[in-house]
Amino acid sequence: MDILIITLLIIAGAILFLVELFVIPGISIAGILAGGCIVYANYYAFTHLGLTGGFVTLAVSAVTCIGSLVWFMRSKTLDRLSLKTDIKSTVDRTAERHVKVGDTGITRTRLALVGQAEIAGNLVEVTSADGFLDEKTPVVVSRIVNGTVFVQRNK
Repeated sequence: MDILIITLLIIAGAILFLVELFVIPGISIAGILAGGCIVYANYYAFTHLGLTGGFVTLAVSAVTCIGSLVWFMRSKTLDRLSLKTDIKSTVDRTAERHVKVGDTGITRTRLALVGQAEIAGNLVEVTSADGFLDEKTPVVVSRIVNGTVFVQRNK
């Protein structure tokens, strides 16, 4: 009966270990439960089976966790779970092409460094060079770097 309990705890620990690594990464309930199952299986073995049984259980639990990890990584299950689609869409930047340095406009949203402004009749995503700007503030394009339009308050 003791060996059955230890075996079930090690199997549950290995399954929860794989769930922690591949399904819900990070420190979560599955990882905590996996560690708890493995630790309790070893504790149970040392207290009920003696020193030799405890060390055998420790070796078996280590081999089981490492072996299940290697088996799962080599199996086709990981390929079926992985995402294979590529993102081919791009951001529409046609409005930024019509904007030039010195153009004036008005902010449509609050510029908490980044927001939207209407410049030369185009709604454009802009970055504030003056810090925070409220909506409906007159702005002027100060520079354009790599498609990013920087504006400052129009004085």
